[in-house]
Amino acid sequence: MLDFFISPAHAAAEAATPGLMDFAFPIVLLVLFYFMLIRPQSKRAKEHRNMQSGIDKGDEVVTDGGLMGKITAIGDNAITVQIAENIEVKVRRESINSVLSKGTLKKL
Repeated sequence: MLDFFISPAHAAAEAATPGLMDFAFPIVLLVLFYFMLIRPQSKRAKEHRNMQSGIDKGDEVVTDGGLMGKITAIGDNAITVQIAENIEVKVRRESINSVLSKGTLKKL
């Protein structure tokens, strides 16, 4: 009923001017996206890089494929992992998933 009294030019002018809320929503969405997705992922990637750079001979590790073993040799791109008596495999440095605490393999 009140729309009948508003002139079309006045109504079009109000709709054409963007308000502060039109710009606030995408900015809030980007900030939320950063704190919920980007920041935690980059933190995990940094921790993984630090773990991989700190790998040393004799460490017990788990690979991405699930192999568990002790590191016997370290090269530039490959690491030799002893998974059983007289059985060693070479894996890429990036495929080391985690470093186990000392003595974990004996407990298993």
